[in-house]
Amino acid sequence: MSIGMPQSDLRTAPLPSGTRITSRDSFWRLDVAPLFAIALSTLLLHFLTGNRYGFNRDELSLLDDARQLSWGYVAYPPITPLFARLSLLLFGTSLPGFRFFSWLVQAIAVVLTGLMARELGGSRRAEIFAALAAVPFCLGGGALMTYISFDYLCWVLAAYFVIRLLRTGDARWWLAIGVALGLGMLCKYTMGFFTLGIVGAVLLTDARRFLRSKWLWLGVAISILLFLPNLLWQAQHHFVSLDFLRFIHERDVREGQTSGFFPDQAELALLAFPLALAGLHYFFSKNGRPFRMLAWMYVIPLALFLIARGRGYYLAPAYPMLYAAGAVFLDDWFADLQASRARVLRIVVFSALLIDVAIAIAFALPTAPVGSPWWYFASKVNGTLREEIGWPEFAETVAKIRDTLPAKDRPRLGILAGNYGEVGALNLYGERFGLPRAISGVNSFWERGYGDPPPETVVVVGFPREWVDSQFTSCQLAGHPWNRYGTANEETIENPDMFVCRGLRQPWPAFWRNFQSFR
Repeated sequence: MSIGMPQSDLRTAPLPSGTRITSRDSFWRLDVAPLFAIALSTLLLHFLTGNRYGFNRDELSLLDDARQLSWGYVAYPPITPLFARLSLLLFGTSLPGFRFFSWLVQAIAVVLTGLMARELGGSRRAEIFAALAAVPFCLGGGALMTYISFDYLCWVLAAYFVIRLLRTGDARWWLAIGVALGLGMLCKYTMGFFTLGIVGAVLLTDARRFLRSKWLWLGVAISILLFLPNLLWQAQHHFVSLDFLRFIHERDVREGQTSGFFPDQAELALLAFPLALAGLHYFFSKNGRPFRMLAWMYVIPLALFLIARGRGYYLAPAYPMLYAAGAVFLDDWFADLQASRARVLRIVVFSALLIDVAIAIAFALPTAPVGSPWWYFASKVNGTLREEIGWPEFAETVAKIRDTLPAKDRPRLGILAGNYGEVGALNLYGERFGLPRAISGVNSFWERGYGDPPPETVVVVGFPREWVDSQFTSCQLAGHPWNRYGTANEETIENPDMFVCRGLRQPWPAFWRNFQSFR
């Protein structure tokens, strides 16, 4: 596909008078320099703070999966483990290196948000407002190496390509849209909701004319072909991810994590929420009619997530396109006001967006020293910070338990972990202590089995006393997790006992067959 080439056989209808759409065929212009400056600033913030604590439990699981590449995993599709593997190859187990690609794709999403405002006809000021509105999620959602970052970028890419499609009328942009959707399905399955949003948007707007275009159907074919390897993997594994997603959804509903869907939307956008509302209004307005498709691309996933009782943050990637439109709408509105009043309102908007950035820095990034008053406050607001503490000590404690065992028990020693953070930490930090690779029944770790020959003496972590006594003939309490900061987190609160167990009550194959679990 060649960008900027002559238009295809399907073009948009003439835009109504009053619509500010300008022709900007040269991408590399000085007026996008501020967008790259903002994006580079987010990278700098991540580099300055990203090595403060340690790996998060989600990252430890991802790191272990990255060492065993596959077309699918129980908890997520393959794109994020692929980039995690690339991080390991380039940077080793460096914490900033492992997170680099997450930071990078979020910075790209910030630039694209500003470029969407540009494509909608916005001024440089509108581009900057839109990009600044996207920064808080870039800092918070991109702080860790998880699938959230890559999923977010694919949504933003798809929205940007749709805007290019509608602005230029070049139906070949459906090829790029298909690539974004296909890659998005390889990042996180919630991309399916956005895909349904695009389908509905086509049917509900003038974009129906593209249904006669071969390029749209080629884009559909591309998205299916990209997703096909993971779909085949799911079929070969009895669609295990559906069981996982069902379990996670039932847990979230049971724990009330889906009950605040609408309030969560305001929390996602913070002080930029009015900007998002302005963007939605713009897409439904007369001037925004050529881009009406994007309004439905937000409303339909919103409705679907609400009906399905999804978590609030699932809709986060839909906001950049609203920020872009809202920035254009406000900039046009300010232009019609008295100069002094417009100047004051611009300062108010700019200040609000900077406050949002400051909030993200304070609560989403590991900025405060562990144990400081601000640390305790920030970790109450953002519980993921606590889960970045204590993993090296966790592995060290298991190694000390191993060292207390008689020499005859060590050749057939196994380590059985209850959750993915524990098994990931033991497999990362345990190497320096000569520990055997940990085993677990959780998520994709179950597929990797229990080793050959199977263990005879087992250090068991992350399980309650009642469970270990029901599975082994002999279990002795051997230790507890700790961390050098004395911080209470999941490891020190939930099932904190560590046991040395012997005599599995059933053969390992029978035990393992029923040991699979999700978390």
